[in-house]
Amino acid sequence: MAHYAFLDEDNIVTEVITGIDETETIEGLSTETWYGNFRGQVCKRTSYNGNIRKNFASIGYTYDARLDAFIPPKQYNSWILDEATCQWQAPTSKPTNDRYYYWSEDDLSWREINE
Repeated sequence: MAHYAFLDEDNIVTEVITGIDETETIEGLSTETWYGNFRGQVCKRTSYNGNIRKNFASIGYTYDARLDAFIPPKQYNSWILDEATCQWQAPTSKPTNDRYYYWSEDDLSWREINE
């Protein structure tokens, strides 16, 4: 079994399905092409382990053709895309200790959660 993401006209994932194995063909077409033709949408294969297109596609993710990757929605305006992982990163590193933090977009810093 393989997983496939369907994209809208803006390359946003609208649905992810489990389909036949990617090594199989249907009517002589690749599975991506056949599913895309059948649904009338662009179809791209995705994988849970990130071996294909960096991240497992989910509804709302964007497919970037240049990077051939699925990118999650940007949570904060200040965050920057790491093109190696296609994950959004804070402009400053999160502290590494035994405390809990959240990102404050107001002052662009990690704030400790006080319990």
